[in-house]
Amino acid sequence: MLLTDGELREQVGKLEGWRLDSGAMVRKYMFSDFMKGIAFVDEVATISEAFDHHPHITIDYKTVILRLATSEEDGTGITALDVREAHEFNEAFEKTR
Repeated sequence: MLLTDGELREQVGKLEGWRLDSGAMVRKYMFSDFMKGIAFVDEVATISEAFDHHPHITIDYKTVILRLATSEEDGTGITALDVREAHEFNEAFEKTR
């Protein structure tokens, strides 16, 4: 079930670095070198497989951008699953950087 606007603002407000952008949650992660960013993407892939929910990933040298949203029959938006997964990505970032 998609989060309401109020729930969404509250939940995203608790997530360090995440912002809302066109119906999705987005975060840019910066790394000291390319290989640390790639190691992080590997962790993101493992987490995503466990959740069976996959973000859009953009890699640009030492920058990794993740974009999370869920498609449901009533459209695309953000669910509690997206929020839980974003927390996991943030924890992986702290371990990787």
